[in-house]
Amino acid sequence: MPVLQSSKKALRNARRKAKSNLVVRNRYKDVLKAARKNPTEANIKKAYSVLDKAAKINVIHKNKASRLKSRLVKLATKKTPQEETKKQTRKKTQTKNKTPKKPQKIASKN
Repeated sequence: MPVLQSSKKALRNARRKAKSNLVVRNRYKDVLKAARKNPTEANIKKAYSVLDKAAKINVIHKNKASRLKSRLVKLATKKTPQEETKKQTRKKTQTKNKTPKKPQKIASKN
């Protein structure tokens, strides 16, 4: 336990902030799960809002919030399996390298 009066106050403050941070953390995780399960425009909009608020009060880093939002949009705009197979069936043309490789010089011991 802290001995100094300021340390005791800091401990009380840290515990109070930890409780509020836990509430925010659980909220953004629940909203993310819902948005991943059903990526509708309304769910993604709500997830954006909650993630921005969590980043604003430093519960999560702003880059983490950006990364999670980016993944949500990627998930929402994911193509159907039929479009993916069409993309894979395209033939790729290969170009040959016109310049041959130079032979390596062998060092002789003389």
